[in-house]
Amino acid sequence: MTPRIDHLVVAARTLDEGVAWCEATLGVTPGPGGEHPLFGTHNRLLKLADGSDKPPYLEIIAIDPTATPTRGAGFKRWFDLDDAALQARLAQDGPQLVHWVASVPDIDAALLALQAIGIQRGPVVSASRETPNGLLQWRISVRDDGQRLYNGVLPTLIQWGSAHPTQHMPASGITLRQLRLRHAGAAGLRAALQVLGLDAMGVTNGFEGPSSLSVELDTPARGRLTLLSPP
Repeated sequence: MTPRIDHLVVAARTLDEGVAWCEATLGVTPGPGGEHPLFGTHNRLLKLADGSDKPPYLEIIAIDPTATPTRGAGFKRWFDLDDAALQARLAQDGPQLVHWVASVPDIDAALLALQAIGIQRGPVVSASRETPNGLLQWRISVRDDGQRLYNGVLPTLIQWGSAHPTQHMPASGITLRQLRLRHAGAAGLRAALQVLGLDAMGVTNGFEGPSSLSVELDTPARGRLTLLSPP
């Protein structure tokens, strides 16, 4: 397996708000997801076509108000979901693209490669969730402080077990055409992507503007559209 885009992360204040955003913005209802006991979050998922046999997906994720993270009180939730500024933006502006996750064949080697150039992407956490088709298991890099790094432009890394969630997802009719990355520290970002084997990702020198993710999608109901992460 070569490193690739695994999924896009849309954060929402509540999962209901995330579903409503998906229906209004993309014109489709996301499929079921599950709960993440380690982090006290839950999600809904949407398969994205990209012409490959291992397509990526879009994840809508929110804090589960009924759950207490089992990872421990000293750790933050993943994807900066405990960050007060992010939660304030979600409350004011609604769900938004905040991050992306890259799948790698050897997450331990990938993290060591990042450490060699001074980037601490976080320790590996083993996680799982039950699905109607069996147990999904994965290993993922999550910093103790939950930070995404590079304002969400540097990916979180994931290594799946024997199953991937898109194997049992229905087609959504939505195609991922392009993911572009923009950051004022574009040189450092390029170096990180190079050691991860993701150098083909488009990186724009962002000195002329704020850092952001830009995702171009083709949708059956809304045509071609672009999702931008907030600065």
